[in-house]
Amino acid sequence: MNFVKLQATGNDFVLIDARRIRRDWPALARAMCERHFGVGADGLLLLLSGRKADLRLRMFNPDGSEAEACGNGLRCFARYAADAGLARGDRFTVETMAGTRSVRMRPRRRIQVAMGTPTFDPAGIPVIVKRGGRLDKAPVLDYPMTVGGRRLRVNCVSMGNPHAVCFLEAPVAGFPLSEVGPGVEHHRMFPNRVNFEVANVLSRKEIRARVWERGAGETLSCGTGACAIAVASRLKGLTDSPVDIVLPGGRLTIDWDGTGEVLLSGPAEAVFQGEWKG
Repeated sequence: MNFVKLQATGNDFVLIDARRIRRDWPALARAMCERHFGVGADGLLLLLSGRKADLRLRMFNPDGSEAEACGNGLRCFARYAADAGLARGDRFTVETMAGTRSVRMRPRRRIQVAMGTPTFDPAGIPVIVKRGGRLDKAPVLDYPMTVGGRRLRVNCVSMGNPHAVCFLEAPVAGFPLSEVGPGVEHHRMFPNRVNFEVANVLSRKEIRARVWERGAGETLSCGTGACAIAVASRLKGLTDSPVDIVLPGGRLTIDWDGTGEVLLSGPAEAVFQGEWKG
């Protein structure tokens, strides 16, 4: 079975053209994403024929769970589709579990993807919060929670998948993400688990951040995470649009007008191709 390895700001993926293949995809994701005994990746991407769009994407995390949305994975998918001649022109659509996403190939090999409209209703994220002893349907901003004895204030948003964003005064580089991240991901507030981001607002045009991804752990970059950070920062009046999110793996640009779809822009490139013997 042939595969292609791709990366987008350090977020790396194995992609398989699965239009004529059937496998136990969760088991294959666990095997191929393993960094010592497999290919090594932050996720497995499957290219499938579109039913409601030009193409269809399924994405599996390294633990075998299926992700609803993945911004960097979508850009890697788009890079492969464009380079393989599977896309018509510089604009096409991709069907995902979170809905149909539009893709635009930009100059200097950058790719812009429309990530959908963010969701703030706690039931739609989902996140369980109580204010005044009752369930609250208002947007979850600066909501207090305690993980491992550490007090946090999280801002919750769904980009087709759930996110909890925490803005810090101290540099994110020193935050113990590997210790706190699992506790946030599996907190009882989040029935479907959650992606966790810590962020420093550097200016109205730039944010530095790190991400703990649900089902993957800390990654060098996260597209939906960058979108969630940009959305939360604008809701709180901290930044303008567009805003650059600087992650350990590189820089992503997020455009959001405050009401419509979130636009994510950044690079994505193929790294190598190979044949899986498993």
